[in-house]
Parts: sequence; C-alpha cells; structure tokens
Amino acid sequence: MRRVVVVTTGGTIASRWQGAGYAAEADGRDVLAAAADIPHGVETEVVDLFTVNSPRLTTTHQLTLLRAVHDVLAEPAVDGVVVTHGTDTLEESAFLLDLYHRDRRPVVFTGAQRPLEAEDGDAAGNLYDALLTASSIEDAGTLAVFAGRVHAARGTMKTQTVAADAFADPSHAPVGRVGFGRVELLRRPDRSEPLDLPDLDAPLPRVDMVMHHTDADPALFDAALDAGARGVVLVATGAGNATPEFTRAVCRAVERGVLVALTTRVPAGPVTPIYTGGGAVDLISAGAVPTGTLRAGQARIAVLAALMASPGNAERTDVLRRITDPRPAATTAAVLV
Repeated sequence: MRRVVVVTTGGTIASRWQGAGYAAEADGRDVLAAAADIPHGVETEVVDLFTVNSPRLTTTHQLTLLRAVHDVLAEPAVDGVVVTHGTDTLEESAFLLDLYHRDRRPVVFTGAQRPLEAEDGDAAGNLYDALLTASSIEDAGTLAVFAGRVHAARGTMKTQTVAADAFADPSHAPVGRVGFGRVELLRRPDRSEPLDLPDLDAPLPRVDMVMHHTDADPALFDAALDAGARGVVLVATGAGNATPEFTRAVCRAVERGVLVALTTRVPAGPVTPIYTGGGAVDLISAGAVPTGTLRAGQARIAVLAALMASPGNAERTDVLRRITDPRPAATTAAVLV
C-alpha cells in the first residue's frame, strides 16, 4: 500500500451553499468523501488544517501549510502529500511550497471549480487524479493536478474563472497528464535550488503589487513604500515596460533597501530588457529584478521568500535572482504508472 496524506485547507472543494452564495465549510473527511474512488493500492489519512475560502488566505496561513507539509514528510512511511486548496490563490501557495521542497516525494495541489455537493462537480475526478499522482511519481517537486493535467508549480496560474480546466502555464505545456488510471510525466519541472525553511515565527515582511497602465504614475508605488512595504512587484506592460517616472521610483525604493521585482501583465513570455525610456532596460538598471515567466502572484511569493531568506539587501537580491532563474530540468517521456 502507498500512504498518501491529504492536507485540507478549504476552498470551493469544501464549499456549501450559505443562502446567498457558497463558502468553505466542509471538513477534511467530507472533502475526501467526495472522491468516490480511491486509486487501487492507496491508503489515505486526513490532516484538517483549516477551512478558508482562498481569497482570504494570508501569508500566515501559507506558512502554516508549509510547516504542516514539512511535518507530514518527516514521517518516512508517507509516500506523498495531496493538498486540497481553493483555486483563487492556489498558484501562490503551491509555488511557495515548491521553493522549500527538498524531498523526492511529491506534494500535489488540487481543488475544484464546482462546490462540494454539485451534481456536475469536478472534485471526485481531481481528487482521484491527485491521489494517483501523489502515490506514483518522485523527484518532481510541488505540482498542481486539475482536469487530467499535471502542472509544475512554477509558472502555473489560474487562467479560467469558472471552467473546470482552470490552470495552465501560459509559457509552457503541462508537465504530465492523467488518464485511464495512469500518470504520464512528460518532463521534469524547472525548479530553483530549494531554500532552507524560514523562521516561521519571525515577523512577516509586507510585499505589495503595483500595476502599470496608460496614464499610470508611481503614486501607488510610493504609497506602498510609505505603508512599510519591504518588497514591491511592479506589474509592467509588454516585456516589462513602464515610464521614466517609474524608473525613478524604483531607484528610490532600492536606495531604501526595498526589494523590487519586475513582471508583466502579459500572460505568456519572459520579461526582457528591450526598450529604454522607462522600459525594462532602465527598470532593471535601476535595480528591479526581472522575474522571467513568473507572473504577479508568484513573483510576489518569490520576493517574500527572498526577504525571509536573508537580512542583507545584497543577499536578498541574489536569492531573488536565483529563484527567478531556475536550473534547466531534464526532459523525460516515461509512463510512471
């Protein structure tokens, strides 16, 4: 038997009707009961961590989840972990856990786009696929399994508000697929070198996001600094472009020891220094760290992790660069189950 621990955190997969809308309510046993079928040879155990709609999650929740998964994997008899999670912020929590994941055993995130008791619900299929994946593969880090697709944590984002096939990496294909009781891993995910676990009881740094748009000025960027942000993600246009005013704002922030990351509101493709006049060439020269194909939510997690990793500004910038520039992964095309 393969032992898989299911850590539940709430989300749509745990939601029931509240009279005016749905909200997370069901405990872990009820959520797991939605899996009408458990893969053959798999035994499950539930850790009921919390029951929260994922837009309400905080960094404290996410670090509690990190600690819980780390504690579960301290047991050698565990073969894998499934995390049930709301879809709105799943991409952020999954990426956070992947940054600290050193174990060969997988951590597999899943959830649902339809509430727990919906007649056309997707919870049962996603849970089955996640359990099968968690019991089958090794050395792939943290994954997200939805609608028969296996996604790397890095780069994956919610791309559909309500459709069942809700997740994708706009810049890369899925790393695998599940079907007919088999998991096929097509390639190993690109991953940065895992970080040491942070001090989970230390004060948490504030990290904000600011988006560039037509007529934008740095007022909100500066407001984030005034509010005490130790990190800011600038969500730029195109390949990472803004204006000379934003370039000066980035300079001011970096001089104050604030860590600035540069991403884009464009769904696919890397941040690339092509343009000057306030473009990525100037923003990067001013000290902003380009985040490759990480988009806003995961870029913020990268900044948060870098801030928690080191007290020194130079070291934090170096950590952020390592996170955003992962080592190439070996490609595979092997059916593992």
